[in-house]
Amino acid sequence: AVERSQAKLVVIAEDVDPPEVIAHLPLLCDERKIPYVFVLSKEQLGKSIGIDVPCAAACIIREGEAAGLLKEIVTRIDQVKRGTQ
Repeated sequence: AVERSQAKLVVIAEDVDPPEVIAHLPLLCDERKIPYVFVLSKEQLGKSIGIDVPCAAACIIREGEAAGLLKEIVTRIDQVKRGTQ
């Protein structure tokens, strides 16, 4: 979804081993102008998306009724990255 520029937001776990599994994602997201954020735990990311296994990365493709909330999250991510919190 990231390579096809379909992702609206990418969430990447920080504790992925080996880190090469996810190392390309921030660069690819920047290239495609897709917002991304890191979370601490792949276990928690997996649980958050409703699966029973750890997850290295996940993305939102269709925001549905959460379009407004997603826009707020992306705006906040941009503010933090620019240091204009």
